[in-house]
This record gives sequence, C-alpha cells and structure tokens, in this order.
Amino acid sequence: MSNKTFTEKDVAILAKNKNVKAVSMKGITYTDEFKRIFIIENEKGKFPREIFEENGFDIDIVGIKRAKSSGSRWRAAYRNEGICGLNDARNANTGRPRVRELSADERCERLKAQINLLKAENELLKKIDILERRLISKK
Repeated sequence: MSNKTFTEKDVAILAKNKNVKAVSMKGITYTDEFKRIFIIENEKGKFPREIFEENGFDIDIVGIKRAKSSGSRWRAAYRNEGICGLNDARNANTGRPRVRELSADERCERLKAQINLLKAENELLKKIDILERRLISKK
C-alpha cells in the first residue's frame, strides 16, 4: 500500500470513475473488468500510465508509483493463476466458518456428499491396490 493518502476531494473524484469498485483515504479497489483491460492493453505494449489515463484516472491523483505497482501485482497474478487471478476474492470467502445451524435437509445433503466422497476415495484406493499387486506379480 502506498504512503500517499487521498483528500476527500480526491476520494470523490475517484469514486465517480466506473473502474473503481471502492475507494478510501488510503487505497483504491479497482473493478475486475479494469484489471482485465489493463492486462490486455499492457500485453499490447502500453505503459501503466497510459492505460490508467485512457480509463479516466488522473495520474496526479492516483500516483505513478501506485499505477506501476498495481500493474505489477496484476501481471504476477495473471501469470500465476490466469484470468481468475485478477478477480477480487475478498467478498467471496471471509475464511470464517458458518455459525448458523444447518437444517435437516442441509445436513442430509452434506452427509450424502461426504458419503460419495468416501466411496470415490475407496474406489481409488482399490484401483491403486490392484495396480500394485499387478506390478508385484510381474516381478
């Protein structure tokens, strides 16, 4: 995160941009679509500054360092995980387990899924056992 903080005026200007999902005094959350556009344009040879300016950002407000570091982070995520690496997963999974009680139907479905998983696991172990026996008998 950059050391630069935004003024209330900067936050208001950035919030109006369609490529901004959220903005605070300390940071900007960009839309997934903007990240995809950035990767496509960057692969065509455009610099981060050009891409940000073409998409309605005032580079003096955002800061060239922030634009470059965001671009570096997105390129690394794209290289490692593909297009899915650009998606903001913070809203999807908080990492906290569910606290609410499951209904009888939900418990039943969960147990059925667990049984199916265990059956598949047993089948896999049986196949491995058969293959190992074949290898031993060939020796």
